[in-house]
Amino acid sequence: MIVIVSGVPRSGTSLAMQMLDAGGLPVLSDGLRAADTDNPRGYYEWERTKGLAQQPNIIAEAEGRAVKVISSLLLALPQGHDYRVILMLRPLDEVLASQTVMLRNRGTGGPPLAPAAMLAALQAHLAQVNAWLRGRLDLAVFRMSFHDLLADPPGQAERMTRFVGLPLDVEAMARQVDASLHHQRSRAVEDRA
Repeated sequence: MIVIVSGVPRSGTSLAMQMLDAGGLPVLSDGLRAADTDNPRGYYEWERTKGLAQQPNIIAEAEGRAVKVISSLLLALPQGHDYRVILMLRPLDEVLASQTVMLRNRGTGGPPLAPAAMLAALQAHLAQVNAWLRGRLDLAVFRMSFHDLLADPPGQAERMTRFVGLPLDVEAMARQVDASLHHQRSRAVEDRA
């Protein structure tokens, strides 16, 4: 089995990886991208996943582990493995705000498109990814709401553990959730707070 943590950038994938790691599931991460102000606990990335479209069979190196795969590269996953995909979902206005801040922090300016165009592109991308996921019978998908995770870390950690089907340490997983790191909030979330 290969546990895939996916989503658009800034949707909570690093947090999900931290949780799985703390729970006792080995993770495939090379540590090349160091922790920074945007992700103070680290990114949990494996650089080689960027070449998944050209070399899809590298995913076999993740057997028995969790690995982060950006949503656009999910479509490159080859058949022949037992995949468990945890798809992180976060309101796209928050994703865009978080991406904008991260780009500014890196000194690379803002997004290449206007916010409305970026939002439309992300919506179209997620529609494509979800259609592809529905067509793949060789993988199971758990859609995890970033906000549900912040609101109920123990409950969501338990759901994640049941989905993966392994005896993970739910309490250790829940302790990884730090709502103070949630800086970009949508208006609907602010209104509920």
